[in-house]
Amino acid sequence: MTTKSLPLTPELHAYVVAHGSTPDEVMRDLVEETLAALPAEARMQVAPEQAAFLTFLTRLVGARRAVEVGTFTGMSSLAIARGLAEGGRLTCFDISAEYTDVARRYWARAGVDDRIELRIGPAGDTLRELPHERHLDFAFIDADKVGYPVYWAELVPRMRPGGVVAVDNTLRGGRVLAPSNADDRAVAAFNDEVMADVRVEPVLLPIADGLTLARVR
Repeated sequence: MTTKSLPLTPELHAYVVAHGSTPDEVMRDLVEETLAALPAEARMQVAPEQAAFLTFLTRLVGARRAVEVGTFTGMSSLAIARGLAEGGRLTCFDISAEYTDVARRYWARAGVDDRIELRIGPAGDTLRELPHERHLDFAFIDADKVGYPVYWAELVPRMRPGGVVAVDNTLRGGRVLAPSNADDRAVAAFNDEVMADVRVEPVLLPIADGLTLARVR
């Protein structure tokens, strides 16, 4: 099978960002603060083109009720909140008050803090507090990789028909082909689980470190 996918050089990545994914001042400042304050963890922040895509996708599905698992310093939640339909709400699940304190400041600065509820605690437990009916329009999973099957199991039954679940880091830098650690093995197994799940229609896109989208039947 031939491929038309291009390797994304730094120069080509800059072109992509400049032609449709350019962060505004709030997002640029958030990126800079995260890099300065948390250089070892900054890689957990979504890429700028991914943030733009999350806003686009949230608008596309007309999301009013959204969930995020794994918030870090708030780039992806800011992007999702900006795409919500009028009256929409985003519930964020994270275990770190330190990281999400940064997120709170930027949500307020962007004027979206009134749309976001943050719940601190292990998401495997706190997700179970959500209503059990199929009420969610959009969900984004970007947390500890070994927890992906747990978050998937809690979220998919709560998605409305036609709702979309997005899952980050599903290529693991290409290491899904030859997993070298527990996280790689967990994601490779999770990808197989998603493909076998008859409740969804999945597609894995080579955006950033791999982004799986699954439309719930």
